[in-house]
Amino acid sequence: MSSMKNIQVACAIIEHNGRVLAAQRSEFMSLPLKWEFPGGKIDDGENHEECLIRELTEELNINVAVEFLLPPVNHDYTNFSVMLHPFICTIVSGKIILHEHKAIVWLSPQELPSLDWAAADIPVVFAYLENLKRNVFQ
Repeated sequence: MSSMKNIQVACAIIEHNGRVLAAQRSEFMSLPLKWEFPGGKIDDGENHEECLIRELTEELNINVAVEFLLPPVNHDYTNFSVMLHPFICTIVSGKIILHEHKAIVWLSPQELPSLDWAAADIPVVFAYLENLKRNVFQ
């Protein structure tokens, strides 16, 4: 049995005008300067969507509509493991203000793999691209 801490995290793949938002972690956060889909830890008694809405309000000053859930991704870092629950979202209100992140970029889906992603987010990038391909070519 592993004594490694397992963290449940909801993250947002925010789409807008054919582009997707990526956020760069600040140099003061764990995994400094890595890119991620914004979100955060799911609190006890909180569902995934409530967590995502709360975290995006706190971190980016925006309200989102949760559109679609992608399959969760588990990743083991050296001293903890994370289960990411990625949701495709759209912004419904607010203007982005960075409260925790160093930077954001809006990229076309095809540009996403070019960033230096946090390891747990890499499979999310590719699951998202695969989902797009399936939806477009059905």
